[in-house]
Amino acid sequence: MSAIRITLPVLHLHCAACAGAVEDAIRSRQGVVSAAVNLASSSAAIEYIPESVSLSGIREAVRAKGYDLLIENNPSEAADSMQANEYRILKRRTAGAAALSLPLAGLSMFFMDAPFANLWMWALATPVVFWLGRSFFIRAARQLRHGAASMDTLVALSAGVAYLFSVFNTLLPEFWLARGVMPHVYFETASVIIAFILLGRCLEEKAKSRASSSIKKLMGLQPKTVTLVRADGQAVQTGVEQVAVGDIVWVKPGEQIAVDGVVTEGMSCVDESMLSGEPLPVPKQEGAKVYAGTINQKGSLRFSAGKVGDATLLAHIIRMVREAQGSKMPVQRRVDRIAAIFVPFVIAVALAAFAAWALLGGANGAAHGLLAFVTVVIIACPCALGLATPTAIMVGIGKAAEQGILVKDAESLEVAKKVSAVALDKTGTITEGKPAVTAVLWASGDSRHASALRSLEAQSEHPLAEAVAQHFSEVPEGAVTAFESFAGKGVKGTVDGQTYFAGSAQLLAENRIAAGEPLATAAKNFAALAQTVVWFADERNALALIAVSDNVKESSRTAIRQLRSEGIAVYMLTGDSAATAAEVAATVGVDGFLAEALPQQKAAFIRQLQAEGKVAAMVGDGINDSAALAQADLGIAMGQGSDVAIDTAQMTIVSSDLSKIPEAIRLSRQTVSIIRQNLFWAFVYNLIGIPVAAGALYAVNGFLLNPMLAGGAMALSSVCVVCNSLRLRWKK
Repeated sequence: MSAIRITLPVLHLHCAACAGAVEDAIRSRQGVVSAAVNLASSSAAIEYIPESVSLSGIREAVRAKGYDLLIENNPSEAADSMQANEYRILKRRTAGAAALSLPLAGLSMFFMDAPFANLWMWALATPVVFWLGRSFFIRAARQLRHGAASMDTLVALSAGVAYLFSVFNTLLPEFWLARGVMPHVYFETASVIIAFILLGRCLEEKAKSRASSSIKKLMGLQPKTVTLVRADGQAVQTGVEQVAVGDIVWVKPGEQIAVDGVVTEGMSCVDESMLSGEPLPVPKQEGAKVYAGTINQKGSLRFSAGKVGDATLLAHIIRMVREAQGSKMPVQRRVDRIAAIFVPFVIAVALAAFAAWALLGGANGAAHGLLAFVTVVIIACPCALGLATPTAIMVGIGKAAEQGILVKDAESLEVAKKVSAVALDKTGTITEGKPAVTAVLWASGDSRHASALRSLEAQSEHPLAEAVAQHFSEVPEGAVTAFESFAGKGVKGTVDGQTYFAGSAQLLAENRIAAGEPLATAAKNFAALAQTVVWFADERNALALIAVSDNVKESSRTAIRQLRSEGIAVYMLTGDSAATAAEVAATVGVDGFLAEALPQQKAAFIRQLQAEGKVAAMVGDGINDSAALAQADLGIAMGQGSDVAIDTAQMTIVSSDLSKIPEAIRLSRQTVSIIRQNLFWAFVYNLIGIPVAAGALYAVNGFLLNPMLAGGAMALSSVCVVCNSLRLRWKK
């Protein structure tokens, strides 16, 4: 039984305690492998075994806790619609609460001794507390039924206690007067607390929406309609969901490309910046690949659909970014454990403060104790703790995606900050990965074995083999039997009853094949020019020598220089000869290199770096790099490389531009720095705010914190954390 991983929207999340309750509810179902709830994105990343549990069963468990899980078709669209509606309602309630709370505060400050002042204040406070703020009480009661407590519990407690105490003092003032105590009312406290919390929620939702804007931008790149060309040549407009693999799609100038495919007709330039982060348009002609979400510029193109629906590169990027934004850093898991006990702890502190004031506060002890209870409950903010990490992760990973850097999970972002050594594969990473044959030397002076050479290399997926096969494309291709591929060395096969080898000098040496002096000398000369040598031989002698050149990318030198300037050691790993590797290494300026490296030797090199105490990153694009990518602390795949490499890596550079590596490391450092700032201020706020609210400064200078100020501070703390995370969007 295989597990399915899915990310679904969660409704009614308001604080870290809410997220923890939903997480526990999902995990309680048998068949759920893992669950991670993200407060910032209001989503749950769930891995489950469909044979053991259904999504409706998981939803029932979530609903039992007072929340909801959207499992309908297009849940993201449904969630966006519902959240937009909730935001509109929230704004109206905030405006209503403010409109009633302002005159109420004025009454309490300047007209408290006016006739019927208490009754007027009661009348103004009641709709704020029990109508505009009813959601706090409803959710708190629902959670209480399931033995849970959250931010709603704290708000309902503080506002409810202040309101009920004021009603008691309005109806029965004699109770306190008989004891020599003035019966104060705190209607304005209950009302302003609700107004402040609603305002804070409004600002928080707006800021969170900005934090998730990157995923919305990516989703906005998906066009809804497409023009299909039928077999009879007629063009028809249809929904993008109707496109099937093999259909011919016509895209006009200025239109978005709807699905992935290969150009069959036309020439144009395509803006791929939304996927790769590269601003320059990419020329497209027959045979070129095009991707969903990119924008056709001047020319008209027709292309054959290759990947549609959820299989497109854009869909893969959206899925990867959404999952990464929902993942957690190790520090977040520790914060979650604190948040789980935070609300009960705060209530215990508030009760202790009330008891201490009532016992030791003299004649006004009970009144002061009540205020202390309300203030402690309202100033405590688990929201700031819960939002500190996920908002920064959402913004950081979203910004990375906009720059063409896909991060698999939050932990990878944290590891990237610590990287102290980077190992780079040569072909396709440092170089263009588009090798071309520059020279062919035949030992016998004639090319009668060219057909066998082309046939053998056509069976291989290695870029060098493709270059050789392409060079001999006009030569007839024969049938190959007994074909074998030797990772990092070359290939072997039988053509017309004769066994041939194509690959490195090491392959020839292992099979005791004579190279011949003229070809050996030529090989050294080609290597000195940084050209890769491919040997072609039968079972006894070398038959030909093919020189292949793969140009170094323009960005490679700059990227390597930037990495080294930041104190990161850079190495090059390649299967090429030592002479070729030395020439390329000198050209780009790496700290060291490993030549003639097999896949297991690349992985061993990474292990050696780790044994030396370095945090090692491996950057590669081929199947032969996958072992090293898996071994590395941080595997980074080039987006134009193999699917195996991309699946193995923790990061993917969509454009295969090496300059994105220092950008990714810089962004990870900025993200981790923002997270630390958020956590520091969230903890400091609570560590200072709760004792002050309890009256810790009263014995020193007679200061007691007003509950209304506490409500404002609590609302502001969450907003500050989210806004601090948003600073990542403008960092260079």
